[in-house]
Order: sequence, then structure tokens, then C-alpha cells
Amino acid sequence: MDLTKTFLRTSIDEVLSDLPEMSKQMLEETLQSLGVESSEDLRFIQEADLLSALRPIQARKAVAAWKLTCKSVNAISESSSSSVYASPQPSTSSASPMQSPNSSSSNSPSNDWLDKFVIPCEKFPEKLMQCLSRGTRPSPRLRREMVRILVRELNPEKTRISKRHCVEVAKKMVGKYPQSLQDIIEGDIIGPGYHSLAKQLQNRIENVKRNMTPKIIKRRHLTADSDTDEIPPEKRAAVQDTYGCINWHVKFLPLEETPETQQEKKEKLKVMAHKPDANPQEVKDLMKATYYTQKKQVNLGEHVKQLFDEWPFWFEELGMAVHFKQLTGIDLIDTFSRNVDLKGKRLLNYLNTVCPTKSKRFLQALTKLKMVRGEAIGCSEDLKEMILLLLSYFDDQENAMFCYVEETCLGQEVDVDQLQLTPTIVVCGRSCFSSERYMLSVDKQIVNDNISSFMTAVCLMFGSYYCFNIHYPAELASILEFLQRCFFSINPEKETKVVKTSSRLPVNPCVLTLIQDLSDHEWCNA
Repeated sequence: MDLTKTFLRTSIDEVLSDLPEMSKQMLEETLQSLGVESSEDLRFIQEADLLSALRPIQARKAVAAWKLTCKSVNAISESSSSSVYASPQPSTSSASPMQSPNSSSSNSPSNDWLDKFVIPCEKFPEKLMQCLSRGTRPSPRLRREMVRILVRELNPEKTRISKRHCVEVAKKMVGKYPQSLQDIIEGDIIGPGYHSLAKQLQNRIENVKRNMTPKIIKRRHLTADSDTDEIPPEKRAAVQDTYGCINWHVKFLPLEETPETQQEKKEKLKVMAHKPDANPQEVKDLMKATYYTQKKQVNLGEHVKQLFDEWPFWFEELGMAVHFKQLTGIDLIDTFSRNVDLKGKRLLNYLNTVCPTKSKRFLQALTKLKMVRGEAIGCSEDLKEMILLLLSYFDDQENAMFCYVEETCLGQEVDVDQLQLTPTIVVCGRSCFSSERYMLSVDKQIVNDNISSFMTAVCLMFGSYYCFNIHYPAELASILEFLQRCFFSINPEKETKVVKTSSRLPVNPCVLTLIQDLSDHEWCNA
């Protein structure tokens, strides 16, 4: 692991020396998850691969520098390789995947091999077995030792182990010792629960194989390897639209409904939107009954302004909660509120005590935030601090989530050129802590100009990504996925909602790191 750290960190330091320490760690982890095993591998990295860890300009700078470096080295590497591979191969080369199908098949573990794999509990340290047997979490050091032992048993020097094999072994381990190894925060399982262990196994195997696999063979493995969850570009948009949804494409009207009744109910909702005493339960029932028509309009690409004119309740807490529940099966406000109560204190404690010791940049952001917050106390203020600190932790862009306007600013007075195309919380005041009113904009259109609760504003902002088929922007990719998994309990096992990605892992590596650190973090109630 030390060799990997030195190699990747050197490559990062050479091109992005001013990058904050935490961002370097995230980038290093991203490169590991992509399978970078040598300097030559960096020539295959694309800008989109790095957007979960870097800003676009930083990613372009790194890609350009690495390609330039690899280009100058490549000529020497190719001439050297040609002389090496032109020489007669020793008899042991029969295990090479460039040989006949019969020989290569013996080099790839089959499902039978995986079924017969036995967890080597007898080789684990006694302290580790005590943790596993008692259902307590092993320390990071013991966990790394466990991974090393598992990889030795898998014997990657003689057997080709793919990502899927790592996943299967991780499933077995987590299935046997769920309380000790599952990716979990306050009783809430993140994803299928075994991604972090699978990732550790995969990284360890890549470290072990680094000095034993000829580069030309390794590249052929990556090219011919069918072990990938990537979706062809022409299908990616549909995957991101439907990501996390259980009822995205509604084929038929409810039996009791007709196009005429749908139109009547839509018109009734428009009339009720102008009445201050509209019956909330009636609004819920009408929004639920017309879900088919709402979703059909969105999926056909109806403009947000048109949707806002026709469905005004949809952009308010009541209406969006109904649509979001029909679409995802999740209670938008209740789920977020409950998870903030369960996990917010732990997360805030970690961000306030551990993160400042790891990054000077984060410490500066925390100090500045404390000054802005001042003496304000309460759950709402804690939530504001948590969101702003998460933005700093992931190095995501605050101006992609928040737009600040004057305290007395009205919806029609907001300068739309300040707004993002993606859902944005408009803060009426100089900071989230001093503001008592918020607005929501979608597609540079103010769709709700009077939101009194910060929690409601966050929920409406997040819900809009799902309700209106909007992909997560790269500038907010990490924080939105973290909120999605840990606070809105949407945990798909595959794909991503980020606007563009070629990550091999279904969970953002930066998000996965924070989840794992939180699982290991011990803290005391104040």
C-alpha cells in the first residue's frame, strides 16, 4: 500500500501541487478505483473520470499534464517492449491470456470456484476474530490485515481476480459478519452494504499485481474484460433519469381515470392554488390521482415554466412530497427529517473534530463558518452547518447549490443570470444563518418564492432532481450522492445520477470514504 501511495501521490503532486490535502486523498482514491496501476495508465484517464474528485478545470489540467508526460515516455516504452516481447517466451507463459481459450479459462475463477471459496477465519488474528464474533467493528488496522489475508487466499499472482470476484467475496464476508463489516450509519445500510470491503479487496489485488503483470497484457485485460457495469452513451441519459425510481414510466392511466378526468383535476388544482384555505388532504388526493399526467409531461420534456404554470402545487412542499413518494417510494420530508435526527449529530461531530486535523483548508472553512454562525443554536442551525461543511469536505461548489440575494428581494426581482440551470436554493440574506426566507429555482425559473424552513428548501431542491429528470451536476456530485444515500435513503446498487461519469464503482469513492470513516468514528454525547 505504501508503494501505491507514493506512486499516485507523486503523480498528483507533480501536476496539482496546490491541491488541498483532502482533495489529493480523494483523487488518489478515485484513481485507485479506476484501476490505475502505473504511470502509463494515466494516459488513459479522461476528464470525466476525475469530476467526482476535482473541479472541471483541475481535471483538464491533470489530464493534459499526464498525457503530455506519457507521450514523451511512450516511445522509449514501446521500443523496450518490442524487444522484450519479440524474444522467445518461457514455458510458464502458457498461462497468458493471449493463448488459447482453454489455457485462459484455467486462469479465470468460475462460479464453482467462488462457491467453494472458504473464508480463512483460522488465519485471522485473534483480536480480529474477537471483534467479528462479538459483532463489533474492527479497527481500520485490523480491517486492512483482514483484507491482506483474504487476498493472499485469493492468490492473484496465479489466478486472475476481477471486480466481480471481489464483490462476491465481500458479500460472503459481510453476510457472515454483518454487524462488524456492513457499510452502515446509525442502523441505516448504505447501498448493499459491502461496497467498501469490495473496494478494499480490489485495491489490494491491484497493488499485489502491479509488479508481476506485463503492461501489454494488463491493457488487453482491461479492454477485453466484460466485467463492467458501464452503460452505452446512448442509454446513459435514460439510466440517470430513472436512477432511484420505482415508478418512472407509467404505461397506463388508473382504471378509474380518463384523459378528461385528469384534465378536470388539473384545472381544479390550479384554481385551489389561488385559495389560501385550500384543503391539504384534497390537494394530496388530487396530486396523487394525476401523477400519470404529471410524469408523462416531464418524460416528454415539458419545459419547467410550463409545468409551473400548469401544476403550481407541484413546486410546494405538499405537492412535491406526493409526487416524490409516487416516483421513488420515499417520504421526502419525513425521511430526511428522521435521518437528520438519527445521523446528523454524529456527522457534525466528525466534521468538527476529525476533519480539521486532516486538512488545513477544511480547518479554515470551519473557522470561517463558526464566525458566521455566531451564537445561533438549534436543529435548523446545525443542519445549515452540516450542509455547508459537507460542501467544504467534498470540495463541491457552494454557488452551484446556493444563490444569495438581498433579504427583501422578491421572486420577480431575482437576477436569473445568477441562477444555475440545476435546482438552486435562493437564500434571502447574506448567509444561510441570517436568512429566514428561501426560494427555489429550477432551470433558472423561480418556482417557489416563499420557503420559511431551511430543511424544506433542501428537500425541495433535492426532490426536484428526481421529479424533473435532472442529473446531478459534477460540481455537486459528491454531496448530492451523500445526501441521497445517507439522508434520503435512496440506495441503488448500480449506476449513478451524476451528469457524466465513467467510474467503475457504483458508489462515489469520496462518498464511500466518508461513509466508512463515519462507521469507524467513535464519539461521545455531549
